[in-house]
Amino acid sequence: MQPRRRQVRSFVRRAGRTTAAQSRALHDLWPVYGIEPPGRPLDLDVLFGRSAPRVCEVGFGNGEALATLAHARRDVDFLGIEVHEPGIGHLLLAIEKTDLSNIRIARQDAVEVIAEWLPAASLDRLHLYFPDPWPKKRHHKRRIVQPAFLDLVARALKPGGILHMATDWGPYAERMLEVAGGSAAFRNVAGPGAYAPRPPERPETRFERRGRRLGHEVRDLLFQRLPC
Repeated sequence: MQPRRRQVRSFVRRAGRTTAAQSRALHDLWPVYGIEPPGRPLDLDVLFGRSAPRVCEVGFGNGEALATLAHARRDVDFLGIEVHEPGIGHLLLAIEKTDLSNIRIARQDAVEVIAEWLPAASLDRLHLYFPDPWPKKRHHKRRIVQPAFLDLVARALKPGGILHMATDWGPYAERMLEVAGGSAAFRNVAGPGAYAPRPPERPETRFERRGRRLGHEVRDLLFQRLPC
């Protein structure tokens, strides 16, 4: 028997310190806002208890941007994907503090969630803000923005839906532009080979502010899903 090939993941589970408040939120609030592996595509109307525009954020970190957007747009449902428990606990505390009912959280590999949990054409937008750039060449295979990932995103987005990416790592921005620009499923909203101006609705995060202090230029990329 051939040994099973180990799947390359776009993340590493890092050991971060979970505060007492975050641990309490994970225990008390995860059953309300968390999604366990469903074994079949999710019925998002049932999950959120209504029909509304849907936005997915991949790798939300501490949830700062996601909570800000969900608070500003309570008419929109937000699905957040993250694997690191301190960040999930931080977002759960923000949900509790601001009484947000329009967020649900998946604690799973984003590729699996998009490929297996989401129905086709179920999202209006997908946000990928500041993903791990994996700067070393030998680690580039771990970068989440690959042609296969773009194919999964295209399946999950409605025609006309938006893929919004942002990074402060120049070489990764160039790779994102190349991969997304080469996909027949998308068109670059800013024009071929161009970066987009930072949309005013995208919250500036603590991570982004730190990157700017270090002299990193932040680049936004907006790609629209073409009709099938």
